[in-house]
Amino acid sequence: MNQDSAVVTIKGVMPTSNGCAIFLGNEEKTFVIYVDPAIGNAVNMTLNKVKKERPLTHDLIGLILKGLETKIERVLINDVDEGTFFARIILHMENELGKKIIELDARPSDSIVLALQLDQPIYVSRKVLDNVEDMTEILERILRKQDS
Repeated sequence: MNQDSAVVTIKGVMPTSNGCAIFLGNEEKTFVIYVDPAIGNAVNMTLNKVKKERPLTHDLIGLILKGLETKIERVLINDVDEGTFFARIILHMENELGKKIIELDARPSDSIVLALQLDQPIYVSRKVLDNVEDMTEILERILRKQDS
């Protein structure tokens, strides 16, 4: 990508009273996105490579993309407004009809699951990184407490 965004990875998934907290970050900063329990479960299942008997919704979307010879090029968490995050999924389609780049508006939670399942990078815009609270120390404290 460019200097306007940075790659992030999942640093932790923690249950909360209303769902799950997904900690994303890099060496610069860690931030949290709160998601519903089903998405938190989908992230955990994907990270832990849990085999499912039948395809779940995100699995189905991945299968549809594969069937259409379309790949997720990347996911970009591009905006945050009062705690609500926004994302774009950038698709690359190449078949006998030609090449096409498609950019879709999507929930970051769904975007994260799809990126993880299809082993594609998750980017965050500089604007988002500059506007989120750094949760690195809090995550480290939680992880130390879990290890005790």
